[in-house]
Formats: sequence, structure tokens, C-alpha cells
Amino acid sequence: MRGRLKIFLGYAAGVGKTYQMLDEGQARAKAGVDVVIGYFEPHKRIDTIAKTEGLETIARRLIEYRGTKLEEMDVSAILARRPQLALVDELPHTNVPGSEHEKRWEDVIVLLNAGIDVYTTMNIQHLESLNDQVHQFTGVQVRETVPDWFMREADEVVLVDLTPGALLNRLDRGAVYATEKAAKARENFFKLPTLVALRELALRQTAQEVDVRAHAAPEGPQEKVLAVVTESPATAMVIRRARRVASYLMAEAFAVYVGSPSGEVDKHLSFARNLHFETRVLSGEDAAAAIVDFAHRNGITQILINRPVGRRDLVFRLLQLAKDFQVTVVGHSL
Repeated sequence: MRGRLKIFLGYAAGVGKTYQMLDEGQARAKAGVDVVIGYFEPHKRIDTIAKTEGLETIARRLIEYRGTKLEEMDVSAILARRPQLALVDELPHTNVPGSEHEKRWEDVIVLLNAGIDVYTTMNIQHLESLNDQVHQFTGVQVRETVPDWFMREADEVVLVDLTPGALLNRLDRGAVYATEKAAKARENFFKLPTLVALRELALRQTAQEVDVRAHAAPEGPQEKVLAVVTESPATAMVIRRARRVASYLMAEAFAVYVGSPSGEVDKHLSFARNLHFETRVLSGEDAAAAIVDFAHRNGITQILINRPVGRRDLVFRLLQLAKDFQVTVVGHSL
């Protein structure tokens, strides 16, 4: 049987995600469950480190990269140990090149498929579909992301909350980062307006997860969302927006391109597949007509396309033909 997944979600470092994960791990161990720490990042936080006492920690795997030995979670060792529950910190982490998987969330899937329960931690800004919104109000482009479908498959999502004021007090006391790193953090995510906005995102996302689980339609999705892929780099933004719309509506998601894909288009299609879109490459001299025909044949209800930059004719033609669909033209800033 597949293991159960529990995600401890926060909006910034220091809100207490890892502490609560370890605390619940300790409670499960006291109840007789076989618990190990698969990966833990202490960040020199004394209270959090104290929560690891008595729990077995699986030694990290050393991987040499460019002459330096770096540590990663040892998935094979956890599988060989075969605990009932593994605690895995920092889910969005990108593994060192040479690792079996690129991302830690992919390692977690291996553990779950082996029947091992996993408790893990992440912050809201690492959710893929929110990438553009986070960049807009923070100015920071988050590179390490977790696909929305992964969170949707979690058996439980727990919001670990702390007011922004209390978090900044923790930062000033040195309870989050050392002095030098804390000063740099103040220049990035740890500005009061940014923390307020991130917290609001986390609260809304958690509420949405609750709503989706409570109102899941047993007959399957009625809505179908289509993202139009073009050569524009802004297509990635369209795909993320379409993913959020589809997740909220519990809809199927499609991504289509008309023509012979190469280069940037191939990257967009691969990105869409990673976010669980069904992708199609269509042919036809009239791209807009091919898209609308596909939409009619597949029961699409919403179409999303990026704001015209070079191919204005495609957007305008699509708006002319797709009068029986909801068409959203996504701007370059959300």
C-alpha cells in the first residue's frame, strides 16, 4: 500500500514547520510507530534540534560534485531501513547533480510508493502555480518549486502559522538565522509587507485545499481548461495560471501548440506535462481555427493564452472564433 503524505506548510522560514513536524514525529514514536529522520536541516535552531533527541537519523549520502562532497538524503538507506514513518525536511530542495532524482519531492514519491509514510515541510512560495504572483510582490524569482498536483495528493496539509510581527521578533532574536544571514533575509522575504502577502497566500491556499477535499465531485471534473502554448517565454505564466484555475475547479487541463515544436516550445510542453497537463501538438494553417476545433471536440470550457507580443494575429483571431468559450488573455504581470 502507498504511504500517507502529510505536508507542514508555512509562509516563511522560522514559522515552526520543522519543529511541529518533529514534535508530531516524537508523538508517533511514543505511540509505538517506527519513526526515522530521513533529512533534517537544523539551521542552528536549538529548540528545533532538541526535538530530534531519541529519534533515529538516517545518515546522509555523500555525492561529489565539481571536486566537493555534498550531502543529500539517502533514499536507498531509508528504503533498506524501511521505517513506518520518515520525516523529510525542505521538500522543494533541488538535489545535487548526479543524484537519482532532480528534486527531493521525487525522492519522497519513492518512499511513499514503498509504503512508507512521510511527514515533510515546505513554504507557500515554492508552490509552482504561485511562482509569478510571488515574483510580482517580492521581486524574488523562486527557482525551487513543487508541482500543485503533489500537494493535491497529500493526505493532509497542515498550516503552521505565526504572525509576521512575531516572526520578525524571532528573526531579530537570532532564533531564525545567524546575525549576518538575518540581515540579508531582511532585504528579501523578511519585509513586513512581503510577509503579510505570503501569509495571506498560505491561508488562501490551505482554505482552497480544504474546500477541494470537501466538495470533490465523485462523477469527475465537469470543467476543462486549455492553455495555448506559443514561442513566448510568457507561456510559462499561462501554464501556471491554467494550473491554478484547473486545480480550483477540479478540472482537466490541456496544453496545445499548433505547428512543429522545437526549442522554447518543447520546454513549455515538457513543463506542462510535469504539472499534469495533457499536451497536444496540432497542425493547420489557421492556428486559431485548429485550437477552437480542438476545444470543441474535447469539451473545453476555458481557454488561456498569453498577451500578444509578436503573434497578435493568433490572439485576435482566437477571440473572434472562440465566442462560445471563456477566453482569458494573461498579461505578463499578474
